[in-house]
Formats: sequence, structure tokens, C-alpha cells
Amino acid sequence: MKFVDFKVGMKDQTRKTITEADVVLFSAVSTDINPLHLSEEAAKNGIFKKRVAHGILVSGLISAVLGNKLPGPGTVYLGQELRFVAPVYIGDDICAEAEIIEIRPEKRIIKLQTTCTNQRGEKVITGVATVMFKD
Repeated sequence: MKFVDFKVGMKDQTRKTITEADVVLFSAVSTDINPLHLSEEAAKNGIFKKRVAHGILVSGLISAVLGNKLPGPGTVYLGQELRFVAPVYIGDDICAEAEIIEIRPEKRIIKLQTTCTNQRGEKVITGVATVMFKD
């Protein structure tokens, strides 16, 4: 797609079920070994009552939308505001969506509303991404 083809309101998405392996591998890569992600025993005494996925792991699905679909290959991430509004549990099916809300052609910058929802349609992450697109 060419920069001139982008319009406010365009959107795209990707889906992924968050697995045990995702959480364990992300813990190893990030070195975030917080027991609320890795220990059922520790998590059951916490505020969520069971293990939760790392928020940043889940927000990585937004990056997948931006880099692979909208705007797509050639996208350079400049920034991301995030709000973690609900927990994501192992086994949750997450839909990450990005919608263009602003285009600044003079700098080739696109702002997108970003949202991750679970299989029940509940928002788990909201935010705004700022990217640069080179075609």
C-alpha cells in the first residue's frame, strides 16, 4: 500500500490465543519472572486469583497489526500509549485492532487508535500508536 492510499477510519486486526508457552517464553526473553505470571500458587492469592499474561506480551499483538497489516511492511513505530484495563488469562483469545485516527502527510506520520479485546468482547488494552510509514 502507498502512503496516499491511507484514510482516517481504515482498520485491521489480528487474533491470537495466549498460551502457557507464550507466557513462559516471554518471561525468559524479558526476564520478568513475576510469580503472578508463572505460579498458580502465588497468583491465587493475588488480585486476579489466577495467573495472568504479561501486559506487554499482549500489547505485542498491536505491533503485529501495525507491522504486518495496517499500515504494514515499512512501518516504523514511533510511540505507543497503553492502558491495561483488564487482565488477560492463559487461554484467552485476544483480538488486537488498529484504526487510523490521524494522518500527517508532511511527516508521513499516522496515528492509530489501538485496542485489544478478549473472546468475551471485553477491552483489555487501549491506547494510541504513532508510526511513520515509508513506501
